Amino acid sequence: MRSIAPLSAIFAIAGGIIAFLLRPADILGHQLGLSVVLTRGANLEGVHQLLVPLAQRSFNELAAGLIIGAVVGLIVGALIKRR
Repeated sequence: MRSIAPLSAIFAIAGGIIAFLLRPADILGHQLGLSVVLTRGANLEGVHQLLVPLAQRSFNELAAGLIIGAVVGLIVGALIKRR
């Protein structure tokens, strides 16, 4: 009997990657870097501090992508295990 945890982890990583690639852009169409997103904009200084809400939203979407991917992985794993 195989565990469904590895499949859930794979789907979570895929969901996180997709969410990161589809993260929102600023008014000029540029997306924030991974380090800015992961720190939720805590390391932004000066005029770049205006991008903190965008960094926070990007982080939230990344976290949601990870969670949704993990849930989908659990469902797929349970369906495969059921057969």
